[in-house]
Amino acid sequence: MKTKAVRLYGADDLRLEQFELPEITENEILIRIVTDTVCTSTYKAMKQGPEHKRVPADIATNPIIVGHEMCGEIVQVGKNLEYKWDVGQKIVIHPALKLESGYDPGYSFPYIGGDSVYAVVPEIIIKRNCLIPYNGEAYFKGSLLESFGCIVRGFKACYHTDLKDYKRTDGIKAGGRLAILGGAGPMGVGAAELAKKYGKAKMVVVTDINQERLNSAASKCTVAAAKECGCDLRYINTSGMENAAKELIEMSNGGFDDVILMAPVPELFTLAGEICREDGCINMFAGPSDHNLQGKINIYRIHYDGIHLVGTTGSIPEDTSEVLRLIEAGDINPAVVVTHILGLNAVIDTLKAIATPGGGKKVCYTGLDIPLVAIDEFAELGRTEPMYKKLAEIVNKNGGLWCEEAEKYLLAHAPEISMR
Repeated sequence: MKTKAVRLYGADDLRLEQFELPEITENEILIRIVTDTVCTSTYKAMKQGPEHKRVPADIATNPIIVGHEMCGEIVQVGKNLEYKWDVGQKIVIHPALKLESGYDPGYSFPYIGGDSVYAVVPEIIIKRNCLIPYNGEAYFKGSLLESFGCIVRGFKACYHTDLKDYKRTDGIKAGGRLAILGGAGPMGVGAAELAKKYGKAKMVVVTDINQERLNSAASKCTVAAAKECGCDLRYINTSGMENAAKELIEMSNGGFDDVILMAPVPELFTLAGEICREDGCINMFAGPSDHNLQGKINIYRIHYDGIHLVGTTGSIPEDTSEVLRLIEAGDINPAVVVTHILGLNAVIDTLKAIATPGGGKKVCYTGLDIPLVAIDEFAELGRTEPMYKKLAEIVNKNGGLWCEEAEKYLLAHAPEISMR
């Protein structure tokens, strides 16, 4: 089986190539990948190459396929797995195998990664229960399970302690106040979406220094929708504040119970320590590329005010399953983080542009040959291109959000990627 995929050969060395996949063994599965969402974690792997903890040292001669937020369907099942898996069955891949080596799909394997048309699921992924059945209709929502799973894991990692008896309660504080710093990007918007019902937050404040990003975030995860859930959601530009800590403390009536950092910026880490109330929890969610990034915090407050510091990365299959239940129950709409669509040919340029923040989640349809296009550009492009005109009509009916109907239309009418 031939495939076309984006492969990593070294730091800043990504190549779109066509090559032959090996025949699957009795304990492997061949899949067709329909969607993969572009992630900042892949950008970090691209920049660091073999210096990245999940990327093997020999990628110059044994390149790996990048992309770890994949959703697709089964094409062929190995003989020993026919009792459990079926051809045509939809699946998602959970990318955190929790191996001692640290190796994971999308970072470490030569024949599986999200930025590929076809891929081979090796035995280790199946044994680790990281091949997960997906019953949803929209493939893009399946690709977003991992992103939201990481946020769920971040919420779960926060904790609070009753200082009278030192009884610990895990999770962001129900009925509490949550600050999402540097949060106008896709993961911050996802956190705001999850905080409304799943997190049961009374107040959520999303900060950023770019008003355009804040406006975009507010148009997707709306203040009105949060209010219906009993949540006071606010989008705040801190760039013009003379004393951001003071204003945020006043806004939250004394500080925040939980603070999640969505950008690895030392100044935000310091701000987090200032705006936490007693027994507050800070989660350093965003992972820095700098292996020696330093930040400053008030140690006195850690001791006497009981400020907790945690950091999370990735998720576990249990989190992916939990997000799936939340979507099926209508408690979250993962489409709020999607701002662009693209085809496989546009992946490399899109990854390289991540250094300049712009928009939210970008959904790659690996079997299609389309450029990177913003959803809010559909109407303008539709003046000359009928496909985008129809897509604009569909998303406008859906409050400006990408949706299952738009995806089905795109898959039926967009040009397919060349496989020759």
